[in-house]
Amino acid sequence: MIQTVIFDMDGVIVDTEPVHHYAYNQHFKQLGIEVSPEMYASFTGNSTKNIFERLKAQFNLKEDVPALVETKRNLFNEAFDRKADLYLLDGVENLIKDLYANGMQLVLASSSATVTIAKIFDRFGLHPYFSHIVSGEDFPKSKPHPAIFQHAAFLAQTPVENCIVIEDSTNGILAAKAAGIYCIGYDSFHSKMQDYSQADMVISNFSELSYNFIKNIR
Repeated sequence: MIQTVIFDMDGVIVDTEPVHHYAYNQHFKQLGIEVSPEMYASFTGNSTKNIFERLKAQFNLKEDVPALVETKRNLFNEAFDRKADLYLLDGVENLIKDLYANGMQLVLASSSATVTIAKIFDRFGLHPYFSHIVSGEDFPKSKPHPAIFQHAAFLAQTPVENCIVIEDSTNGILAAKAAGIYCIGYDSFHSKMQDYSQADMVISNFSELSYNFIKNIR
């Protein structure tokens, strides 16, 4: 029986991708580099630190990685604070409340920085529903490495066979499977160039999920 649901955040709970896209592209212009759509799509599910490690190697950037990360986060935070039309994705709030009301433990495992997660959780009042929040910035390797999901299950004190992960990215799905956790792929219209073939099941709307459905997945 499923006891813990581990949520990704970007693209699953809220669509911050347009804000990230704006911030990254502003930064790319400042750096004088051109990142292809294919390369940008491959970043999905990675931490900002790991993304800039790749970009520094690819484009031989002179700035150090912490400085690059800080600049991008400042651009993101400025854009986030200005963006009034930012909403939770359709149906996810009802699912979160349904799971919580029925005693399901909820954990967030996001590649986003702790400060970014806090901004989202504060804005939408999500803190009461989640027992633990795990940020990808705390791990040396990003998804598809399984460490973030392994740690989420450890914090939840739940065997991996009694957890599920909800993910929207190729890297996130691969990380969940590498951790030995059942993965639901969320393929929404926000998703771009992601591969859901390794997910255990794929949904396109959160109305397809409920506590009664999820608790009996295994």
